[in-house]
Amino acid sequence: MSNAVISGEKVVNYINGEWTVPVKEKYAAIINPATGEAIGDILLSSKEDVDLAVEAAKKAQKKWALVPAPQRAELLYRVGLIMKERKEELARILTQEMGKVIEEARGEVQEGIDMAFYMAGEGRRLFGNTTPSELKDKFAMSIRVPVGIVGIITPWNFPIAIATWKSFPAIVGGNAVVWKPATETPLMARELVKIFEEAGLPKGVINLVCGSGSQVGNAIVEHPDIDVISFTGSNEVGRTIAETCGRLLKRVSLEMGGKNAVIVMDDADLTLAVEGILWSAFGTSGQRCTACSRVIVHESVKEQLEERLLVAMEKLTLGNGLDESVKVGPVINGSALQKIHEYVGIGKDEGAKLLAGGSIVKHEEYTNGYYYEPTLFTDVKPDMRIAQEEIFGPVVSIIPVKSFEEAIEVNNGVTYGLSSSIFTRDVNRVFAAQRDLDTGIVYVNAGTTGAEIHLPFGGTKGTGNGHRDSGVQALDVFTEWKSVYVDYSGKLQRAQIDVE
Repeated sequence: MSNAVISGEKVVNYINGEWTVPVKEKYAAIINPATGEAIGDILLSSKEDVDLAVEAAKKAQKKWALVPAPQRAELLYRVGLIMKERKEELARILTQEMGKVIEEARGEVQEGIDMAFYMAGEGRRLFGNTTPSELKDKFAMSIRVPVGIVGIITPWNFPIAIATWKSFPAIVGGNAVVWKPATETPLMARELVKIFEEAGLPKGVINLVCGSGSQVGNAIVEHPDIDVISFTGSNEVGRTIAETCGRLLKRVSLEMGGKNAVIVMDDADLTLAVEGILWSAFGTSGQRCTACSRVIVHESVKEQLEERLLVAMEKLTLGNGLDESVKVGPVINGSALQKIHEYVGIGKDEGAKLLAGGSIVKHEEYTNGYYYEPTLFTDVKPDMRIAQEEIFGPVVSIIPVKSFEEAIEVNNGVTYGLSSSIFTRDVNRVFAAQRDLDTGIVYVNAGTTGAEIHLPFGGTKGTGNGHRDSGVQALDVFTEWKSVYVDYSGKLQRAQIDVE
């Protein structure tokens, strides 16, 4: 199958229902990480373009908020149906633009489809609360209302799934959106906006502004008319966004990665554990915020687990994700490749033992692509940098422990708190683990990845700031609570004073 399915594409802005470019056009190349070849160009916008997008969003949001929520939801149903019809096409674009293998790309598109149908259902369930008043002849309730203008900033590793996590609840909640996609993956952003357009979303309700974080991202975060920022990306950038939003008294939702661990106890099903580790560690070439980068294993089964992992890793095929037989694709770009390799060097210098991998690969068919060998370290100490810092690549560290209690302590001994996993047959350990693991997501007898869209997604500590993507909880980011009191007594009644 040809790899050159897309080429020469040009991604521009979508503002007020029109595909537009500024007077001074400036572009950057969109690179297929499997081949190193340019497959298109992305417009590099400026603050002025953000201003235009916000102005369009402000005008559209007032009308969109007056559309009954069930009718707003009907649009999301149409979006989901269009995505379902175009699933294979979207998956192939995703693989070429981002590099993940086609099987995973299909799964990511399916996640967006699921999110469309789920959030469409919320259009009839934007529930508020009614409660008794303390005074006679008085009615009290609370309702959800739109926040207003939402700025979303999305990463390259899940360019359509995360975009749906943010845009769908924002739109069904009655908001308008200004969206900056990652510069590495604008093609998927363009395709999603085209689907919104085909589904009949009114002009200005979603606006796409392409460009860098320093120009477009900062302009979105700092714009006084954008009411909430939803960001997924690095901890460093997230902290800066939080500082800015704090100064501006602006609501912000952050999801900033993880240093996730799989715990393998002495009674674990090792065959199942190996499958879970491989999928969690090397799926998406380790470029997932939920990726397993630490394996905390009971010392009594450490050697057995290592042997099984090495055998299984030898069977992993590396290459272009469009090839159905490939299990591990490239990493996103040359900078990521070098960062991963530097961390491998750090691990060696710290005294960790390299069992497999550890090298940049020039794939025989795709010599200009960005490939890194699936890498396994052992005898890693919990305080080593490779056991503490997010590498965002196919690198796993095995950390031996002597007990269940030590395993929990090691798992919790990092600055992140997104996902964790434990393999055990002991039901008592299962319940203790789900209580004591300080992560937002806990898996039992499964890897660290595989979240479902109807549950809240997010973590503790350095992973975020308490908000959640997906699930009904996502609506809390994009709606305000309004309390309403209706006094039908015909006289002035003073709460807390006129109570008999």
